[in-house]
Amino acid sequence: MTIHFEKSGVNFLSVLRKNVNQYFAESKISPYGNTELYWKTGILCFLLVANFGLQISGLIAGFWPLFALYFLQGIVFALIGFNVMHDGSHFCYSGSSKVNSIMAYSLNFLGGISLFWHQKHVVNHHTYTNIEGVDDDIDLKPFLRVHGEQDYLPLHRFQAFYALALYSLTYIFWIYYRDFKKYFTGRIAEETEMQQLSRKDHIVFWITKIGHTAIFIGLPCLLVGPLQAIGGYILLSLSCGITLAIVFQLAHIVEGADFPVKSGEDTYDIEAEWSVHQIRTTVNFSTRSKILGWLLGGLNFQMVHHLFPRISHVHYPAIHKIICDTCREYNIPFVEFKSFRQALYSHFRHLHQMGQAA
Repeated sequence: MTIHFEKSGVNFLSVLRKNVNQYFAESKISPYGNTELYWKTGILCFLLVANFGLQISGLIAGFWPLFALYFLQGIVFALIGFNVMHDGSHFCYSGSSKVNSIMAYSLNFLGGISLFWHQKHVVNHHTYTNIEGVDDDIDLKPFLRVHGEQDYLPLHRFQAFYALALYSLTYIFWIYYRDFKKYFTGRIAEETEMQQLSRKDHIVFWITKIGHTAIFIGLPCLLVGPLQAIGGYILLSLSCGITLAIVFQLAHIVEGADFPVKSGEDTYDIEAEWSVHQIRTTVNFSTRSKILGWLLGGLNFQMVHHLFPRISHVHYPAIHKIICDTCREYNIPFVEFKSFRQALYSHFRHLHQMGQAA
């Protein structure tokens, strides 16, 4: 597949980079993570360990306390992904490559493969956002149709109603199916081959999958019994899955987000330079909510993240204002929802629209 971005004479991106660099220079701060991020990492890691300790201690009894415990653990899994792993994989958690690598490998502890994530997300998704066949994040076929270039099936008529149930399977499907599919097929997406795996990569893959299963399923089975262990892990997976899916869907699959159309059988001629393409395919929501910004690792500032993925999310609120001002200066429109609820409604309206016959 051949993908071309328009080469524009407008110096939007260079001006934007200059403005952002000026902000860091005048503020005398680093674009990497800071004390706020380190404290957040400590809090999330403490919650994960403490929660897991309670799960295997046998001290918690009763359906609803155990339900709350495992449900919360799934959300903690997702928050570690949003805040710790995500910055590490984009090399912006720290100025140290070793620290970034450690944070990126937190995904492996949670059952995923950081190498696959890097190729799937950092490379494919961030370069070719919302482009069919390359951006694996919009490949939910055959269950969901998220843009007009995808084939229509009669079941899509009801996708706005069953999407939430499907989203709850995101985590377990990722850990125990999609990673294995990538591993055995050697493909990150339909049109993207995976880089050749080294012996170390093969070893890391199997240690990750076996180790995660042993820690979060095997050990609890021995200590508290298989019913609680397996049932709890399933609940954890559902909780994590729906949290992950909703946040990622609101950033790209809503009304107003662009999905490029092929100009030829295997060609995309994007009628925008790369930076404008990123703005057209990303959506911000709840940018004034400090609580949501803290929890989501700045993923509600999606436009900032795609234009400056090497800047830690702790700086997104300030960078967001700079980007918005520069977009207005160059008359470049962008999409932003004032609240999480508005973005959520827009996502389901979009699914309903895409679920109608082509």
